[in-house]
Amino acid sequence: MTVQYRSSPVAGIDPVRLYDLLRLRVDVFVVEQECPYPELDGRDLEPDAVMLWAEEDDQVLATVRLLVDHADDGMRIGRVATAAAARGRGLAADLMRVALERCAGRLVRLDAQAHLEGWYARFGFVVDGPGFLEDGIPHVPMSRSVPDATD
Repeated sequence: MTVQYRSSPVAGIDPVRLYDLLRLRVDVFVVEQECPYPELDGRDLEPDAVMLWAEEDDQVLATVRLLVDHADDGMRIGRVATAAAARGRGLAADLMRVALERCAGRLVRLDAQAHLEGWYARFGFVVDGPGFLEDGIPHVPMSRSVPDATD
């Protein structure tokens, strides 16, 4: 079977699939990283929030969340997660490219775990502020500028 890439607001996702997406995020960010925090932060329910995911054989393999940053009409990417058994296949990179296509012409921000700074840099993100600890994990704020009309 081939990998299928999907996207939808939370309200349009089948409840079983939504459970799978949220379970993946909890498995990665709470269980694997041993970081008890409120993974369900309410932002998934924002009317313009979009979940993107990769699935194969009815299994969710990776996910990304895309939000509108209402402060400056930019976008925010977050909750980038890949199931342990699916890592190394480029699924999160594929989802990042899809997310960035949806952000065309807009400033995009994210808070990267510091050890992934280089991974995000390959998509054009640069560190744009001081590092910080979030739930005991070093992070860096990063942004990707709106390309010039000549780009």
